[in-house]
Amino acid sequence: MTGDDEQKAVAAVGHLARSCVAALDVPVVSAILHGSLTLDDFRAGRSDLDLLLVVEGNLTTSESEALVAVVRAADPRPAGGIDLTVVTRESAAAPAERPSLELHVGRYGPSADLEVESRDEHVPDLWPELSMAKADGRALDGADPREIIGDVPPDLVRDRGVHWLTVWLDLTDDDKNASLMVLTACRIWRFAAEGEHASKSSAARWALDRDASLVAVEQALAQRSGGRVATIGADDIRRVLETVLWKVHEL
Repeated sequence: MTGDDEQKAVAAVGHLARSCVAALDVPVVSAILHGSLTLDDFRAGRSDLDLLLVVEGNLTTSESEALVAVVRAADPRPAGGIDLTVVTRESAAAPAERPSLELHVGRYGPSADLEVESRDEHVPDLWPELSMAKADGRALDGADPREIIGDVPPDLVRDRGVHWLTVWLDLTDDDKNASLMVLTACRIWRFAAEGEHASKSSAARWALDRDASLVAVEQALAQRSGGRVATIGADDIRRVLETVLWKVHEL
């Protein structure tokens, strides 16, 4: 990452946040930047712009459509994509009881195709996202994340990590997402061990300090840094996932 890349990405997500706020009639409590740009781990073309909107009430259909249009029209460069999540103030304040989603819009890679999830009253994947946003997020507009996001019990975050580790054991031949699975597994391990939301790169180095034989971690870290690395082997990915599952269950 260069300082110029980071500055451009911060400008891009700032423009995205302002466009989202302008597209809504419901008041926006906070527009929160989180992820790689707040963890000093942004990688041009690989990292996404991670934006969490906390709003006063439910979105109307037209408001949801307006946000989808904003994401579709946005220029995320130099980021690799956009990840927009919208929750209500009520959901953010009590995430353990109400992990309720208003809208999620994902735009990944060079394609303009979008992944859209509409209102859902129970979305467990909000537990780690809200926990990370509270710990390391930065308000681009509105209230500080620590003032409006309630505590997420660490065991909920850990258990969601275990869920995905188990799911990924059946996806070790997914070349496109191999690096993401491996690096996220390292983040899950470090959070379970230390209660800290580390960046992908930091968590990978932490994992290698504890088990230097995890070849897939070294390869995924090299890929993230822009190195030319051959396909990460399915068996090596499986070993990382199984190792992390074992370590997490030991804790």
